[in-house]
Amino acid sequence: MRISARNQLKGMVSKITHGPVNAEVILTLEGGQQLAAVITNQSVNSLGLAEGKIAYAVIKASTILIGVD
Repeated sequence: MRISARNQLKGMVSKITHGPVNAEVILTLEGGQQLAAVITNQSVNSLGLAEGKIAYAVIKASTILIGVD
């Protein structure tokens, strides 16, 4: 994965909480810190996110995106 955003944090998906439209995804970073992002349920499915999977928090301005290899 190559993107222009420089702030990329690698972590493991530790929890996904689905709502009617969006899901809260918790990443546990390599240092043990946790980061939360709210993305659509469709994005969770299309990225194949699941607990235990490695993903990236991509931070651009005030938006946090989740990406996978």
